[in-house]
Amino acid sequence: MNADAGVLSLGEFEFECGESIPQLEVAYEAYGEFDGDNAILVCHALTGSAHVGHRRLDSEPADAQPTGGQAHAWWSNIVGPGKAIDTKEYYVVCVNIPGSCYGTTGPASTNPETGEPYGPEFPPVTVGDWTRAQRQALDALGVGRLHAVVGGSVGGMNVLDWAKQYPDDVRRIIPIATAGRVDPQCLALDAIARRAIRADPNWNGGYYYDDEPPSDGLALARQIGHVMYLSKASMSQKFGRRAAGRDAGGEPFPTDAAAAFFPYRDVESYLDYQADKFVDRFDANSYLYLTRAMDNYDLASGYEDDADALAAYTGEALVMSFTGDWHFTTEQAEALAGSFREADVDVAHHVVESDHGHDAFLVEPDSVGPPVADFLDSGVEGKAVTDTDDDPREESEFAPVHTSLFSD
Repeated sequence: MNADAGVLSLGEFEFECGESIPQLEVAYEAYGEFDGDNAILVCHALTGSAHVGHRRLDSEPADAQPTGGQAHAWWSNIVGPGKAIDTKEYYVVCVNIPGSCYGTTGPASTNPETGEPYGPEFPPVTVGDWTRAQRQALDALGVGRLHAVVGGSVGGMNVLDWAKQYPDDVRRIIPIATAGRVDPQCLALDAIARRAIRADPNWNGGYYYDDEPPSDGLALARQIGHVMYLSKASMSQKFGRRAAGRDAGGEPFPTDAAAAFFPYRDVESYLDYQADKFVDRFDANSYLYLTRAMDNYDLASGYEDDADALAAYTGEALVMSFTGDWHFTTEQAEALAGSFREADVDVAHHVVESDHGHDAFLVEPDSVGPPVADFLDSGVEGKAVTDTDDDPREESEFAPVHTSLFSD
């Protein structure tokens, strides 16, 4: 398998907010052979990177780190030779989004006009900015129309934005575990996470790059995120109410006077472990910028409704959702699928029975891979898709879209 990775310099970039930077650099990874008609763009989730699958460049040493420093490929169980997104068949590209800290220009990057990190002077970014930067990156790679755009979570919003901004540039889209907008409960939790960062004494208004970063605030923000990504069932199965013992890692935050009397639980230990790993690899300002981009996204913005926003798209869509996901629910996904139907787009909504919660699209390759591979190969035409005139929940909740599309 051929693999390529690097950073593309796209020149001056104007953001949706009206501000611009003199040079936008975007990190990317690409896998497989491009034949002019087989390109797939994978859109990563909130804190992901361009390192979507296993790669080895002929010129790199065995211990080389991926572009942007994220050591583990985040979707290697889906992207790779012989996998659902088969790099022997498709030319697969993943582009790190503006505002991130994994090789693409963001708040932690050096402003060439000042020689200092942008910090909070970096322009506000939107999902629409991500889409336009990806389009420019693909142009630089010589890729025109895409066979498909695929992504989960806020990456799924990015996918939807491709259908909205570039409806003629993609044949098939697969928005996974996503919706046209974030609901008020998740907006509230994201707001608390951002306040945790800004309340850290080390935040210093975002100008912390010459000093200690706001690690405690970022750790708390990540812990809030992890609670959103898990379901009640998965948390009960993983942790229950078991005590971990403070020798398992200990509590990184100050404790209250009564803490020694009560157990330090497995679930707390898990959150502390995940937060500790995260603060070593991610930038607090980037977390603020990217969560605001996600929370601000509204598919219907500038249009009458979601269907109107999708009306120019003439390709096909596979919407995927997971029953245990309360971050982006199956009901939100079905509403999205309904908007595609209203826009006369060939669409299927595939619901996966899962207790994993929002993380299911990352950790359940046996459930995610087969429908993705089938759709990439043959689309929805000729398959039994839910009647556009009927509510698919009338007989049994989402039963028609469960059973009629991709059999095991």
